[in-house]
Amino acid sequence: MEIFLSQDSPQSVDNPDRKAFSRLRDKLLKTRSQLVSGLGGLLGTQRGIDPPLLEELEELLIVSDVGLETSQYLVDRIGTTPGREQQKGVVALLKQGLLDILAPCEQILQPQHDDRPFVILVVGVNGVGKTTTLGKLAWQFKRDGLSVMLAAADTFRAAAIEQLGVWAKRADCPVIQQQHGADAASVAHDAVQSAIARKIDVLLIDTAGRQATHSNLMEELKKIRRVLTKLDETAPHETLMVLDASTGQNALSQLTQFHSAIGVTGVCLTKLDGTAKGGILIAIAKRLGLPIRYIGIGEGTEDLHPFNAEEFVDALLPAMDQAK
Repeated sequence: MEIFLSQDSPQSVDNPDRKAFSRLRDKLLKTRSQLVSGLGGLLGTQRGIDPPLLEELEELLIVSDVGLETSQYLVDRIGTTPGREQQKGVVALLKQGLLDILAPCEQILQPQHDDRPFVILVVGVNGVGKTTTLGKLAWQFKRDGLSVMLAAADTFRAAAIEQLGVWAKRADCPVIQQQHGADAASVAHDAVQSAIARKIDVLLIDTAGRQATHSNLMEELKKIRRVLTKLDETAPHETLMVLDASTGQNALSQLTQFHSAIGVTGVCLTKLDGTAKGGILIAIAKRLGLPIRYIGIGEGTEDLHPFNAEEFVDALLPAMDQAK
């Protein structure tokens, strides 16, 4: 069944990238404070870059959820760089190391108009903000002049269908849904056919939250993918996994399992504003190297931003190059 909830199109706002990262430093307060405070303590001493200092730096990075592997990599780079026996270069080296890890993962999601519809399958575990993220994406795509359709393939939760309807109204776009408990793959099938008929640019498919260890639910995701591929051999064009930054290393574990099972093509890390575990984004980039499409730093529609590696690092370690 198709429901069309009409409302005025979303109004244009300032350039989302510019507006987003002007506020990013404040939103990363908890993670930044932990790093800056720790670095200040380390660099406030008079000793040079010696093994004890490097060990303390590694511990600081691990506590910030950068992860053991990534922390060791960064510290090894600093410890083996020629001519860095003085502390003043530590933060510059750290920032460059972070950029080298994150920059290859900075890949903005740009739906191709030639592939109508551009199908985005949104996946993740319970409670990470999948439906909200999907709604914000719909709003932003509409703002950018694309036609959008939503598909309520989370048929386990009646509230999810209702929540998606609210976002459809806000973004002024149609939503395809069936009754609570319906077959999720059937919803996806109907949505693609409807989107093709209406020449929709972007189709966003919401799915039920699930753990990768729940084999029957993972099979449902695989079934959805098979149905999409039968209708369009290139679909889904993006399998976007939404992760909650506050879960720290668990987010990396979830992503690894989902990627192994269904092949994730992009990552959205939400709730970065409410946690000191923002370093998990760095661990994800170093371990898996998957495109980081978006980061979520608040509740507003404008608080979901395309990931920019340089601005993220600058916000995380602002003006620390002069640290003594």
